[in-house]
This record gives sequence, structure tokens and C-alpha cells, in this order.
Amino acid sequence: MSAAASPFPEIFQPEEIYKDHFRFNGPETKWKRVYGGLVISQALAAATRTVSSDRNVHSLHAYFLLPGDPAAPIVCAVDRLRDGRSFSTRYCRAIQYDQTIFALTASYHVEEPGFEHMTPMPNVPPPEELENFAALQHRLRPGAARHYFEYFAGDRPIEFRPVDPDRFFPESGLRSPDAVQTAWFRAIVPLVDDRAIHECVLAYASDMTLLDSTLIAHGRSVTDGSVQPASLDHSIWYHRNFRADEWLLFIQDSPNSGHARGLAIGRIYMRDGTLIATVAQEGLIRPRRPPAPQS
Repeated sequence: MSAAASPFPEIFQPEEIYKDHFRFNGPETKWKRVYGGLVISQALAAATRTVSSDRNVHSLHAYFLLPGDPAAPIVCAVDRLRDGRSFSTRYCRAIQYDQTIFALTASYHVEEPGFEHMTPMPNVPPPEELENFAALQHRLRPGAARHYFEYFAGDRPIEFRPVDPDRFFPESGLRSPDAVQTAWFRAIVPLVDDRAIHECVLAYASDMTLLDSTLIAHGRSVTDGSVQPASLDHSIWYHRNFRADEWLLFIQDSPNSGHARGLAIGRIYMRDGTLIATVAQEGLIRPRRPPAPQS
């Protein structure tokens, strides 16, 4: 594995440069912008460093403000908004070049018993019966967004196996009859027994493919080049403990789009059907204008 994929937990172990300010080194990547899931997970890691070990994150809400530069370190500044008997709240700003590129609020809760219910997991093929993105590349035709497949198929810290791979091929028509996009994912290497690391890994993975589900109803995909996509905000609710180095099922759909924005909702399950997290994201899905004809 190359340094580019040098995954977990290293990228969640920042240098504390002074009280409640943490510096993360920029990732080695060919991409021009910092991947959104990385800054979510690193801001969460920084916030968690300031919280007592008797409580765990149960929700986070974040906004992407400016594109991040992958060649520059990210400094996460954490404000301790509240420490109560049961809950702690933190606010974290991710900073580059003296500008806030990302803002996150996270809430932590002491575990306690209570009522429980969950939406059942649907029946889908297991990951062992599915191809990963590397295996799917042979189906690409000229005009497909090869860089998208290379991103997932390369030396990445997360492996994805889509249940409905036809979503990513323009010649398929791109329409799913139930407007749902589903994939299995896991960290590609075993992780340490640290609950906070697994929560950060899930945050990292939760930004992958989610916005693309807002285009199912329109017969489009972020792979076909007809859309200018960008994450605008992101929320995660953590329901139960889990391991991110074991297969997790990510079920995504979109209840609404309009005004060049799309809303996506995701549910994440363990293989035994336990619902462990819910994710929501609104993003820009601006149709690209065709180039003006040259005279």
C-alpha cells in the first residue's frame, strides 16, 4: 500500500500545536481539492480529542465552506461549547491559509439504556458476490468518467462494492426503478480497537457516492460529466457501536432536488441487520451548460 492510501488511524492522529488546536498534514493525492470525507473525519477526530472518554459522538452537523488544498496542512480549532452531566458539545473549524474552509458541530453522549427500534435492512446480495470498482473498470467505454473509477479502484483506504453498478455506466440508462443506490464498504486494513477511530472512518466513507444518489431520478450520474457536483453540508447520527473494518451496507436515496441542489439520505447497517448510523447531505448538482459553438 502506498503512502497515498496510508489510512487509519494515522490520518486521525494530529499534532496538538497548542490547546485545542490540532494540525493534520495534507494527504498525498493527485486531486486538486481535499476530499470532503477527509475533512469531516479529521474535524471529528480533533473534537473527540477534547471530550471525556466516558461519552461518544452521537451526531455531527457540518458545512463545506471553501475548497481545501490537499498540499497544505489543515488546522482544526476546537471550541468547548458545553460539558454537561450527560452531553458534551464541540464546535470545530478547519483552517487553511487563515481561512475557515469547513465548520463542524458535534455532540457527545454518555451511553444509557432506553427505548430501541430501527428500520429493517433490505435483502441485498452479500459483498462476496459483488465486484469492486477495480473489477468494474473493464466495462468502461469512451466518454465515461474514468477518473471516477480510478479514484475508487486505486490505492484507497476504503473498499466499495456497489450492489447496483449499472448506475455508473451511461449506456445503461442510469435509472434505478426504486431510485435507491446501495453499496457495501469497509476499511481495507484491520483497525485498532478504538471506537473513536471507527467513528472517524465511517465519517470518512459517508461522503463517498452519497451525492450521486440525488441524480438517480434524473437519469444522470456524477460520472457522466453533465453535472457540476459539490457537497454543501453533511450530517451523521451514530446509533450503535460497530467496526468499520467489517462490511457495512450503505443504502442511499434522495427525497428531493431543486434549485440546483439535491438532498440525499443514507442508512448504514452491519451485516446482521443492525442499523448503526444515518447520514444526510445536501449538495450542488448544477447542470453543466454545453460549450458555446465556435464561429
